[in-house]
Amino acid sequence: MSPTSGRTSGWLPATDMPRYVRELCDFVGFGEAAAATVRESAPVVLEREAELTGALYEHFLKFPESVRFFLGADGAPDAARIERRKHSLGRWLRETAQAAVTQESSYYLLAVGLSHSHRATGPGGVVPAHRAGRPLRGGAAAAARARGQRGVEQAAARAPQRVPARLPAADAAMSHGSWP
Repeated sequence: MSPTSGRTSGWLPATDMPRYVRELCDFVGFGEAAAATVRESAPVVLEREAELTGALYEHFLKFPESVRFFLGADGAPDAARIERRKHSLGRWLRETAQAAVTQESSYYLLAVGLSHSHRATGPGGVVPAHRAGRPLRGGAAAAARARGQRGVEQAAARAPQRVPARLPAADAAMSHGSWP
């Protein structure tokens, strides 16, 4: 899908993620000069990775709207889950610091996007309806995980047909202030 026209030109983004990410970069004006700036500033950010990720999660834990995504079954913050999230955020920072559009980095972005958009999270916490797709069902989810990268690519190729841009219920909830 072209980020500028919203239409595909005979190909699906998940079949050529580097191409799609390059088109997105072009669309927002993120060229080689911007990528060089990101790479040059990366050491400053990465040397403070633990401090930055810790501060972000401390901030999340201050608000009921966000803390609910990090609670364990007992209702207390799940320290192990938070540490895994900090680790994942650190990896994202390291990947982003490279400012590279490669096969690996492009599919990593796809995997991160899918992991944030296709599941409910935490006790009572759900992904907003306008961002959620129908998850793979039954054995299909296990089979996709077993196939690894290929499964992620195939799931993403199906996602455009499965994920509505917006749902009326989500719009109504947001307009009445009931959406976090």
